[in-house]
Amino acid sequence: MESFDVIVIGGGHAGCEAALASARLGASTLLLTMNNDHIAQMSCNPAIGGIAKGQVVREIDALGGEMAVNADATSIQFRMLNETRGAAALSPRAQCDRMLYSKRMKMVIERQENLAVHQAEAMEPVVENGRIIGVKTIFGDVWGCRALVVCTGTFLGGKLHFGLQSMSGGRMGDPASNAFSTALRDLLHLEMGRLKTGTPVRVLGQSIDFAAMDMQPSAPDGHFSFREDVPHVPFFSELTLSRRPCYLTYTNAKTAEVVRANLDRSPMYSGRIHSTGARYCPSFEDKVVRFPDRQSHHVYIEPEGDSTDEFYLNGISTSLPVDVQWQMVHTLPGLEKARLSRYAYAIEYDIVMPYQLDAGLAVRQWPNLFLAGQINGTSGYEEAAGQGLMAGINAARLAGNLGTPVALRRDEAYIGVMIDDLVTKDIVEPYRLFTSRAEYRLSLRQDNADRRLTRLGHEIGLVPASRIQQLDAYEAAIRDGKAQLQKIRVDGHNLWELMKHPDFDYAATPNLPVFPPRIMEQLLIEARYAGYIAHQAQQAASFRKLDDCRIPADFDFHLDGLSAEAVAKLTKRRPATLGQASRIDGVTPAEIALLQIRLRRHESH
Repeated sequence: MESFDVIVIGGGHAGCEAALASARLGASTLLLTMNNDHIAQMSCNPAIGGIAKGQVVREIDALGGEMAVNADATSIQFRMLNETRGAAALSPRAQCDRMLYSKRMKMVIERQENLAVHQAEAMEPVVENGRIIGVKTIFGDVWGCRALVVCTGTFLGGKLHFGLQSMSGGRMGDPASNAFSTALRDLLHLEMGRLKTGTPVRVLGQSIDFAAMDMQPSAPDGHFSFREDVPHVPFFSELTLSRRPCYLTYTNAKTAEVVRANLDRSPMYSGRIHSTGARYCPSFEDKVVRFPDRQSHHVYIEPEGDSTDEFYLNGISTSLPVDVQWQMVHTLPGLEKARLSRYAYAIEYDIVMPYQLDAGLAVRQWPNLFLAGQINGTSGYEEAAGQGLMAGINAARLAGNLGTPVALRRDEAYIGVMIDDLVTKDIVEPYRLFTSRAEYRLSLRQDNADRRLTRLGHEIGLVPASRIQQLDAYEAAIRDGKAQLQKIRVDGHNLWELMKHPDFDYAATPNLPVFPPRIMEQLLIEARYAGYIAHQAQQAASFRKLDDCRIPADFDFHLDGLSAEAVAKLTKRRPATLGQASRIDGVTPAEIALLQIRLRRHESH
């Protein structure tokens, strides 16, 4: 039996980041995937980033991950969302060439030192003396490991729905992983759940009347990564892609009429689908039923890449029968004669209920088993990649005895917000990040991800010293700029104080210092939001005291004064800190205060 330090199951966005992080930390790593040609496949939307998701992509980059660099190398459109709102809401988003995104990530993985890739379906973990020691594949091979990272996406028990027609599959064109799902439930005795997601149709560009739609041009430039040390990747380093627009059209009364006339053929409304879908990314038939008074909905027409004529219809995901899909699409302005190249479908899949995880994404019952991505109940490439990065880091640290697990706090990163939510909240639908989920979102901005996390990435071992030198120079330039501005007076007023007012236009004021764009951006934000950021920092410091209060793994929560609901939830979730306990639904502040007193007594004994 050949052994590795870490085995990663699944070559999706979570698996790619997990495998790369593990290998880059020096752990011998094996990536097991069902199809080597589908590594990093963009199964749904060919885009990276978006609201809160763009922040995660930049956090991945700051910590030493690959997603941002890969998106930049294969992007065909870049936009900054929420530009009319404040700095905390700004979110970058890139439309990528679907095939090139996958191919570049595949090459990066194949060229990575310490990382082997093998095409095979994982059937079950190998357990010995209460510990996972390897993985058995469909071919009978057994690969040994010190730590296992499972990133199976929608493949566990996956079932595809096209109207009343259903078939097994992890996504269209790939088989489901039924055996491994059974092993998690029956061999490892993990509590499982089941969720649903979906995808819209694709249409051929030559059949679209773009003149009937609103054009959304790309920004002339823009990128996710602030790295200056991107390694050379043959073919892709010399690749230049053109910037392309997206288009906007709208559904109408005819579209809704088609849906209502066929609801009895919908698997959602006929009882064939029992699992819960994403509330914030519903199918179109769900929109029609839930919002009957709304006359129209946006549909974004997005190119799939420079190497294909397919376009993705964002906003009209459905599981209605294929004949109904033709009717729906042909009611949309500009798509009256559209040729559907791929049908939409819904997919049901198994998850592991994430309350069984700790903050480092290890399963408490099996400490060398890590889970990342949709297996934990999340949705989206970015959420998956953020989890994969952290799981890969912690698996490598465990396998190599490199130190305690790394767990990001809620005031450090959106990735920390997401993981904390997963281990403390009830996941009853696919989890999606939003800026509103972050209490400290004014500090967790997309523009300062490198300032927040690059030093941590260096401490972990994923970020080279050269990037710390670049960061030091950047921080020095910001400090020098601030000092310079504080010495200037405009019409008898201190310039730095004037910059705190939202109606002050720096660019329109003559004879002021000119700074590089990123430096100017940070100076304006620091001046305008200084008081709010300081207030959030005080709040974070206060809550951090609860997160620093550890709860022993064997602590008995059956205490006088705690409600039965609190005891049940605390016992089930086993929070590692008092802060985690305070964020569990159903546990009151009074019960947290009581628990804090009992923990102090416990420590004194």
